[in-house]
Amino acid sequence: MTDMHSVLKKQKDYFIKNGAPSYELRIDRLNRMKDIILQNKNKIVDALNEDFGVRSKNQSMVADVYSIIPDIEYAKKNLKKWMKVDKRKPSFPFGLLGARAEVRHEPVGTVGMISPWNFPVNLTFAPLSAVFAAGNQVMHKPSEYTENTANLLKEMCDSAYDEEEFATILGGPEIGAEFSSLHFDHLLYTGSGNVGKLIMKAASENLVPVTLELGGKSPVIIGDGADLTTTAKRVMMGKTMNAGQICLAPDYILVKDSKEQEVVDELKAATAEYYPDIKHNPDYTSIINQKHYDRINGLVDDAKAKGANVEEINPANEDFSQQEAYKIPPTLVRNVNDDMEIMHEEIFGPVLPIKTYQDINETTEYVNSKDRPLGLYYFGQNKAEEDKVLNNTTSGGVTVNDVVGHIQVSDLPFGGVGPSGIGRYKGYEGFLNFSNARAISKQVGSRFDKFFEAIRPPYKGDIEKVLKQIAK
Repeated sequence: MTDMHSVLKKQKDYFIKNGAPSYELRIDRLNRMKDIILQNKNKIVDALNEDFGVRSKNQSMVADVYSIIPDIEYAKKNLKKWMKVDKRKPSFPFGLLGARAEVRHEPVGTVGMISPWNFPVNLTFAPLSAVFAAGNQVMHKPSEYTENTANLLKEMCDSAYDEEEFATILGGPEIGAEFSSLHFDHLLYTGSGNVGKLIMKAASENLVPVTLELGGKSPVIIGDGADLTTTAKRVMMGKTMNAGQICLAPDYILVKDSKEQEVVDELKAATAEYYPDIKHNPDYTSIINQKHYDRINGLVDDAKAKGANVEEINPANEDFSQQEAYKIPPTLVRNVNDDMEIMHEEIFGPVLPIKTYQDINETTEYVNSKDRPLGLYYFGQNKAEEDKVLNNTTSGGVTVNDVVGHIQVSDLPFGGVGPSGIGRYKGYEGFLNFSNARAISKQVGSRFDKFFEAIRPPYKGDIEKVLKQIAK
């Protein structure tokens, strides 16, 4: 087993000895990342399928291979600009006398990364683009739930990077707990809010700054003028991808009561178009394990017991009571209320509650009554209504007339607010997040010292007059 403490020391010693890596080295690290992803794309797809039991190979190729490449290329394209010294204006009168001020965005050192099981490749390399661009070294702890993929990631990264640059630490919860307590220079965690609290608590012992990407209940608001056919297709694409095991998956729908049945019909039609059969369909992903399978079914059972109407979308009328995987067909839950666990807990599966409203104000009030979500989705063609929703809610990100779309834009930051996350990665904001904004003031030469005698002891005359001049 790798001694994580000795690896961390090795990385810190390397950083002290060599300082911030050059532009050329950062580009090289990004290029190596791209190379190992593309060279191992088929192995990645196979490992994910083995870990999930059934994981759509086409989906894996899209989400865990090729979707990472734009982030890498974007970082490479903009890195020289990001690394430039940022000149600032010294306060009066020092600037007139020749003083200078600047900000240098320097690497923090070693960044610890704890990645999740739902998109274990994407959610390793996408933030790594920003971490490497900022000039840092990395220690990575992948999820033990996707063991085959974790082993492959270690093999890939060991082949491309020296241990001083990037090191993979394998293991279960005990290793994860020890890992999160290390004296990193920054710690990035992607996963559940409950574990996020433990991560933050452990990091606080060493005052390690954290970036937490946590998820939450991302609402879909269907508003005025929305094309319901298109809306349903886009919502169900986001809800069924990876069987809803996505931090940004639409978690519940808010729809006008007069439109509810039409939306339900369109959701069913869209799902049947995507998946005319499910049980043996290799493009419909399984729930990761028995624990999560039971948890999702428990949420549905609780809602049903408390009065919800549950409608399974099962176009081929297949029997899921006996199966080799842990597939759950797309399921709509209607007539929901806040007594149901499903309206409080992030579902992380292919189950979609539908809640009705009469006035758009009800939607913003309801969203604001909950923890601030990672994503918010508005469908509609009414600009005033759209502005009202956006201006009167808070979320990590927003996609209008689609779901999940904002994470696909390399130039947009990604992260949550409060319980849905802390900090940002991707794009320029990701570079800043993993950098130390070092303030540098260069003072004037000694020939101007006479000018400052008035504000130095022993004080002479009316110092307040001098200070008033300086403060103008």
